[in-house]
Amino acid sequence: MSRKSKAKPPTPFRYFNSSPEVIRLVVMMYVKYPLSLRNVEDLLAKRGTDICHETVRFWWNRFGPLFAAGIRRKRVDRVRQVTPWRWHLDEVYVKINGQMHYLWRAGDHEGEVLESYATKTRDKAAALTFLKKMMKRHGRPKVIVTDRLRSYGASMKEIGNANAQEIGRWLNNRAENSHQPFRRRERAMLRFRQIHTLQKFCSVHASVHNHFNEERHLINRQDYKAQRSAALAEWRVVMS
Repeated sequence: MSRKSKAKPPTPFRYFNSSPEVIRLVVMMYVKYPLSLRNVEDLLAKRGTDICHETVRFWWNRFGPLFAAGIRRKRVDRVRQVTPWRWHLDEVYVKINGQMHYLWRAGDHEGEVLESYATKTRDKAAALTFLKKMMKRHGRPKVIVTDRLRSYGASMKEIGNANAQEIGRWLNNRAENSHQPFRRRERAMLRFRQIHTLQKFCSVHASVHNHFNEERHLINRQDYKAQRSAALAEWRVVMS
């Protein structure tokens, strides 16, 4: 008896007339760079591709989470044996329709964004939910660097890892610096309208930022060009 071959899953581009290469380029330009919808439309028009800015919005909403999930799956295989031993946690203010919300963000000791979580408060309950979500996906680190927000200490005490917390004036600079790409995107998007849109975009932006973050200031130009080409090559085949 011949062994039945597994059916290949249908491509997510099957109902679209545009080529997958154009769709990937549009999503990368909008998520990776601080460009507005109309900026992406104008840049593509100069390259001979005529699309509407609403098409850019639709494509990033439809394909952005799919691309981010594909990147996360590929990265899990490479970092499965490496457990981040130090986390940097911080929260930023995000105004939505005139009301203040909070975006909790966590990065590892190498500068990669591990998790983003949007809430309406920044109390103990929100910090506890964020930490449990982190530990469920990434395990328990040896050190957790935070600012002086008391919600962190209270939630870590309840979890039982209060001895892993480190607080210092300059210790959390890595977390503060990791907010900058998101803040640039927030200004280009003229802020957010709904909290679930904020959560969705931050998850996609974190994966794309990790994929293309080569830390060019730490390596020479030849190594940076090689790593950049490899990242672009992987991006061109994501979800293919």
